[in-house]
Amino acid sequence: MLRVYNTLSGSKDLFEPMVPGKVRMYVCGVTVYDYCHIGHARSALVFDVLRRYLEYSGFAVEFAKNFTDVDDKIIKRANEQGVSCERVTTTYIQAYYEDMEKLGVRRATLEPRATEHIADIVALVDTLLGKGMAYRVEGDVYFQVDRYPVYGRLSKRKMDDLQAGARVDVDERKRHPMDFALWKGSKPGEPSWDSPWGPGRPGWHIECSAMAMRHLGETFDIHGGGMDLIFPHHENEIAQSCGATGKEFARYWVHNGFVQINQEKMSKSLGNFFTIREIFDKSEWPETVTGEMLRYFLLSTHYRSPLDFSDQSVAEAKNALNGFYDLFERLKESAPAQGAVDQQMREANTRARQAFIAAMDDDLNTPNAVAALQKLRGEANKALDAGLSAEMRHVVREEFRSLGAVLGLLQPDRWQFKSQGSQESHGASGAPAKRLSDEEIAGKIAARLVAKQSRNYKLADQLRAELSSHGIIIEDRPDGTSRWKR
Repeated sequence: MLRVYNTLSGSKDLFEPMVPGKVRMYVCGVTVYDYCHIGHARSALVFDVLRRYLEYSGFAVEFAKNFTDVDDKIIKRANEQGVSCERVTTTYIQAYYEDMEKLGVRRATLEPRATEHIADIVALVDTLLGKGMAYRVEGDVYFQVDRYPVYGRLSKRKMDDLQAGARVDVDERKRHPMDFALWKGSKPGEPSWDSPWGPGRPGWHIECSAMAMRHLGETFDIHGGGMDLIFPHHENEIAQSCGATGKEFARYWVHNGFVQINQEKMSKSLGNFFTIREIFDKSEWPETVTGEMLRYFLLSTHYRSPLDFSDQSVAEAKNALNGFYDLFERLKESAPAQGAVDQQMREANTRARQAFIAAMDDDLNTPNAVAALQKLRGEANKALDAGLSAEMRHVVREEFRSLGAVLGLLQPDRWQFKSQGSQESHGASGAPAKRLSDEEIAGKIAARLVAKQSRNYKLADQLRAELSSHGIIIEDRPDGTSRWKR
């Protein structure tokens, strides 16, 4: 049974949803003022895989992931570009969808936007004011943290320590340095909405509470996001939500770790800050990075551990995937079969499935899940050498397809996801594939074989290069024949 590390309890907890067979999950999405970076990609993949595994385990998942489409950064970007905030958010929401499609990330069941929930936000702020947990300062409304006695329980921070560490330039209008804005009074040139306290816009934290409760209820199963959101964002969500309802907000809090670049913290000032599309399009990489390669790499480290992105890691991901797709090509071939080998392979499939599930049940241990698939790959190759029936070859392919789908990987009928700047699929070499038909490929390989037999090696090399330009890799075999793959 699935156990997840719950930041709230500080331990791996047995996952038990509120409603048997149904999971309600909310994940903090992106603030849409710029292109997504590799850190966003990791968070998106972690919760995409959590959702996939819950569904694989038989749960019906209602998954909400929001867009923050009103924020100081959005307003600043709009002013810099001389366009409306709506123009900025529309542009980057579309870019987000494009990036996620390349990574194979499925869209959430619900994708609420803050600007579509102003009425819910105003009602929630009004409730907090009515309960004496918030106060007005001119056109602003603040949450009063000392009215929530267990403030800091998610981040394990004490109120005294928080106050001592508060910045000197804190707003003197606030009653406590850690009080945070629920509603911000309007300023010239900023978007605003009407409220009982005058025109203004919501604070960041209240948006997520209002959207989550509107779609998933006052208490739901899982709340997720990056570790950078634990404090103050998720801490503040808990305080205002529990303060308003008197109920627990989310039962399990799941957070993914950070991404480093060549063992250094990712930072624009260090020049190692990459958006997802820059990674796909970066000509300096020794490997052309594609969606499945990036996805495999991101899942090869446990989601709570720091992850180091480097040239070597990209190459390792490509090589590992090549090994799987080489196997899938072998499984298409026909050869004499031996019954004993089939039984051994059937048992290997069962062991791999059990090991995969045990790994995923252990707080989504995707590295161990991948290792189970790699072990199965090795056993399948040995079975093919010994003689595996056509029926069992199909069974093995379907086992990889089924388990791989949980990770969003290893779908034998398509090598990998699109890379940036192309609407065509890409071959294992990363080169754009013009999709020669199997018959055309076979014809060129046959012509190359004839050229080699005639010692016309120049023509043979030209035919290999031509196939390579179409994303076709040829492997010459000891018996004189050739095997190919896209």
